[in-house]
Amino acid sequence: MNFAFTDEQEELRKSIKRFLDDKSPISAVRDLMDTEEGFDKDVWAQMGTQLGLQGIAIPEEYGGSGFSYVELLVIFEELGRTLACVPFFSTVGLATGTLLSCDDDEAKKEYLSLIASGEKVATLAISEDSGRFDADGVTLKAEKSGEGYKLNGHKSFVVDGYTADLILVVGKSEAGISLFAVNSDAEGLIRQPLSTMDQTRKQARLEFNNVSAKVIGKDGGAWPTVEKGLQLAAVCLAAEQLGGAQVCLDMSVEYAKNRIQFGRPIGSFQAIKHKCADMLLQVESARSAAYYAAWAAQEDSEELPVVSSLAKAFCSEAYFHCAGENIQIHGGIGFTWEHDAHLYFKRAKSSELMLGDPSYHRELMLQRLGI
Repeated sequence: MNFAFTDEQEELRKSIKRFLDDKSPISAVRDLMDTEEGFDKDVWAQMGTQLGLQGIAIPEEYGGSGFSYVELLVIFEELGRTLACVPFFSTVGLATGTLLSCDDDEAKKEYLSLIASGEKVATLAISEDSGRFDADGVTLKAEKSGEGYKLNGHKSFVVDGYTADLILVVGKSEAGISLFAVNSDAEGLIRQPLSTMDQTRKQARLEFNNVSAKVIGKDGGAWPTVEKGLQLAAVCLAAEQLGGAQVCLDMSVEYAKNRIQFGRPIGSFQAIKHKCADMLLQVESARSAAYYAAWAAQEDSEELPVVSSLAKAFCSEAYFHCAGENIQIHGGIGFTWEHDAHLYFKRAKSSELMLGDPSYHRELMLQRLGI
């Protein structure tokens, strides 16, 4: 494998950076995180129609650009850098990866083109009040009703669940774990926004009361699809965490150079030097893990189940470490609402728990290695 990006990939990064710096400065992030929707629909539409970001990893036959998870890594890394308030992780990281992993060609044709164009916001609803992301944590009931199904139960901590147009719901029918498509306007669906620590990424609790749903793939055979979708989502989230960790390092180094105490920059003090050096080690190690996982996703490697969990566990801890040290290096000002350090700290903590915490993924990795 080669961790060097091509000229085209570097140009993609520059284009995304320019777009996000223009459309999603930190001032816009602060404004949007106080809204109920949590994102600017015009910016979301521009991402789909002008840049084609939502469809970059979707095959051309389904309306996308046909690129790979390496290009997607570039996008998520830049999104993590800016904390952009857009439903990209839910739509592309969760829903698109799950759809691409299924063997239902009809569902792919129906939904992926709408996602690629930016017309639909989508998400995956799997965890419930227990917060689990495994098959044993699924209790939502699905019963056959005519040509479709009726869903009864609830889902919690659904990313962008309050605003998503398409919800992919993991439920349990008589045949086993199944995947269903539910429209946001379905009768009997109640969506309630949740108060979360990270206000830049909205979550919701969904109640299903005899909600009509369409099965995706084979009834009772969806867990391999969902599991693969979660592995791909972990790769995307690791890339986003890398972008955030890099910003925390950059903010710390810049402040250490410019903050003067006792007549000299605080970066000249050994304690600050050590903190910055440790952060650099964490960031570069996280970069290696995230990039390797993106390569495994691109190649559909048999290593993906292992390295996706490895990347998620390591990048989670690296980001949280760097976000915490960033606040420490900034001192008193780092604790204030006006400073941006707390936004990255909250995103780091919320991302650490998303899809399972580091301990969960280390255990998962060992199981997949047969240890």
